[in-house]
Amino acid sequence: MEKDLNRKVRQLSQLQEDWSNDLFDFTPTETVVRVKDAGRPEKPDLVPPKDLPRRRLGSKEGHASLMHSIAHIEFNAVNLALDAIYRFQEMPYEFYRDWLGVAGEEAYHFQMVREHLNSLGYEYGDMAAHDGLWMTTYETDHDPLIRMALVPRTLEARGLDVTPPMISKLRSIGDKRGVEILKILLRDEIGHVEVGTRWFRYLCEQRALDPFEAFQQIIRDYFHGDLRGPFNFDARQQAGFSDEEIQWLKTIQ
Repeated sequence: MEKDLNRKVRQLSQLQEDWSNDLFDFTPTETVVRVKDAGRPEKPDLVPPKDLPRRRLGSKEGHASLMHSIAHIEFNAVNLALDAIYRFQEMPYEFYRDWLGVAGEEAYHFQMVREHLNSLGYEYGDMAAHDGLWMTTYETDHDPLIRMALVPRTLEARGLDVTPPMISKLRSIGDKRGVEILKILLRDEIGHVEVGTRWFRYLCEQRALDPFEAFQQIIRDYFHGDLRGPFNFDARQQAGFSDEEIQWLKTIQ
């Protein structure tokens, strides 16, 4: 719930230190509170995706706008990883270890992108953003199976598809540091989607569900929008998507 960016990063570092010193208490809390709006600074203003201005990457503003949108995704990803730890209190020990690791990497990503944005003359919050990632996190807070299917395996997996073209665009305008950052993000996000895939499969096994059928059903029932390509099949395979899932995605490119 912390709103201050710098304090949030410090508190996350403290959480990681507490974890390494075995100071976590795994006793479930009496209640688990729904979080409609996780802690974030007053800016950026949040607007529907269709209301975001479209800027050309060749302009200074367009360049900064791309980095700002990436910073916004990475910031939201910190909150959603922490929410998984807090919300789903009956999971194995390794679940919390995995998602705390994801939260730490997302915070590192956010700091890198924020610094690069600063070098372009902007700060996180200077431009409007949308809140699709957190809204899906909120809408899937009743079931870890649905959360793992929709947040890491659908929304974050989309990042695996769109990052290589963004790297090419940044390379075309000579942004070497931006290219370096996005390569780190792509590498780490494969691991984050793999964490979601692993726990999705674990929950399917616990409930005697076929993972492929369950994933398709959840997409049909809960995903707002079209699942569409082009897909980065290599990255998705590295992130644990099965051959059956890859073949299915090829039919909806």
